[in-house]
Amino acid sequence: MFILAPEQTMAAQDDEVPLNAIRAFVTVAREGSVTRAASSLGTTQSSVSRYLSVLRDYLGADLIERRGRRSDLTEFGRLFANAVSEPLETVGFTAKRMRRRAAAGTNRIVVRTSLSTFAFSILIPNLQAFSSEAGGVIVDVVSSLSPPTSSDDFDILITRDLSVIEPADSWEIYNEELVCVGPPNLVAGRELSIVRSTPILNITSRPDILPTWLRAMNLSSNDIRAGARYDHNYLALPAVMTGKCLLVAPEIIVSDLVRGGALQVIPGSRAPSGMQYRAYAVDRSEHPEIARSFCRWVARLCKKAALSQAA
Repeated sequence: MFILAPEQTMAAQDDEVPLNAIRAFVTVAREGSVTRAASSLGTTQSSVSRYLSVLRDYLGADLIERRGRRSDLTEFGRLFANAVSEPLETVGFTAKRMRRRAAAGTNRIVVRTSLSTFAFSILIPNLQAFSSEAGGVIVDVVSSLSPPTSSDDFDILITRDLSVIEPADSWEIYNEELVCVGPPNLVAGRELSIVRSTPILNITSRPDILPTWLRAMNLSSNDIRAGARYDHNYLALPAVMTGKCLLVAPEIIVSDLVRGGALQVIPGSRAPSGMQYRAYAVDRSEHPEIARSFCRWVARLCKKAALSQAA
């Protein structure tokens, strides 16, 4: 339904564009009458007429000519309708397409995560399995490094370094392990000493990884060669697979590439980072049971990945 709020002052007085009036006018232009436009908008004829008056005052020209029950456009009105109709439709279409919250009763949840590479390499490739298991639920995934607020639109938060400030159930899904990897043709048969002569890529979104790993390996920054910088691990993965360089990364995000033979773990390079991945199902979710089921599923998925790494 189209709800027309009353105009307290004429838009022309404060130069604020009367968007509701423009929408009402475009509907009149499309329907050919105020009566049909009011029906289409779910409002009254007097409300539509009032908005046409507001728009006429704002533009300083007549847009409509009344001819009996018909409302014909003036020449100026036709020009204005042609100019604004398509952009207005684009705004409406874009808003609906980007709408996060589904209509009531829709089998849909929103997963927010600060772990973009984890989502890229582990979560998203397996979502169809959860959807099938949960009766066809649709899972929207959004990423953000910002701390979440209670007004943000999500059902589940998957994170390593953020927390929720509202009631939520939580699950420990993964204790992060780091490994140093490289392409098989570069690291096959090599020992940990390769890190002294081969560049190691630097991930600027995870500045903690390399220092943590170096301490665990009893190495310092002076013992290694610094390689190229990348914002995220998912950007660095193609570089390490095709280049003459190494990457220290969470084992869970490279596990499939290692199993597939695209990367190889350097023996003796595994070390805990001390970071823990957690999943939160917020109480305000419109689908709390689905949200909790998803968190339990993610925990099983990560456990399965960890077991395959240990095997």
